[in-house]
Amino acid sequence: MFDEVYTLFREIEKGVTLISFLFPYLPTPANWQRDRARIRLTEILSNVVESRKSSGRVEEDTLQKLIDSKYKDGRPTTVEEVVGLIIGLLFAGKHTSSHTSTWTGACLLSHPAFLRAAIEEQHQVAKKYKDGLEYNAFLEMDTLHNCIKEALRKNPATPLLVRRVHKRFTVQTKEGQQYDIQQDYIVATPTIVNNNIPYIYTDPQVYDPNRFGPERREDKVGGKFSYTSFGGGRHVCTGEAYAYMQLKVIWSHLLRNFDLELVSPFPNTDWSKFLPDPQGKLLVRYTRNGI
Repeated sequence: MFDEVYTLFREIEKGVTLISFLFPYLPTPANWQRDRARIRLTEILSNVVESRKSSGRVEEDTLQKLIDSKYKDGRPTTVEEVVGLIIGLLFAGKHTSSHTSTWTGACLLSHPAFLRAAIEEQHQVAKKYKDGLEYNAFLEMDTLHNCIKEALRKNPATPLLVRRVHKRFTVQTKEGQQYDIQQDYIVATPTIVNNNIPYIYTDPQVYDPNRFGPERREDKVGGKFSYTSFGGGRHVCTGEAYAYMQLKVIWSHLLRNFDLELVSPFPNTDWSKFLPDPQGKLLVRYTRNGI
């Protein structure tokens, strides 16, 4: 099943472009392929959900939590809803982490001072945890954490956040202008703009992980929603802590075991994608060392 699911997932990905987001029913080959793949993927996952439900078996996993979830009125989730949530989780986890890992590598390997600082931190943490790195060890990797966070500031996985207004409210800008936002309006906030506001972030065009250090804390002193790479408010990404841990595990391993050198130019952003990723190939030369 894994091979088929992976293939179907890739076919769906090809239809997740900015054009297909704006015009989802445009009769293009990519959209046709996307829709056929999603139908088949839905069939596979529906069988999995129905099999779990009919078996009476209860597991301690995410699938079980989705199946057992209920709405406020007590209505349980349907098979179709559970399958939709599973596909959503797969997309949310795969794209964001893979893109951010790539951007983190591109940024680190293009900035020797921060690369040396991240490697030195690995030396210190590895020396402290001689029996092997565990959860607390990764929590102590503040330098690597900030390097990832800064890569996300400059290259957010989601360039735009969209919300429907439930209650009327008024917004006042820094310049004193007021805007009345009516109920049921659709509000869009561009993450890529928010993360580069110059009166919040010093030299926002510069890759500078130190901006998140205890001396500056630019994302905090600038206001509650200054940093929105993971969204904000009640709909903030629930996988934020997991994403940082996952990326630190990946880059901790690479930094401790390899000397890395970026041999291709720093990648441009592929803005044709709904979830922009690095354009072209990122080529890295590596030799094994081992801390």
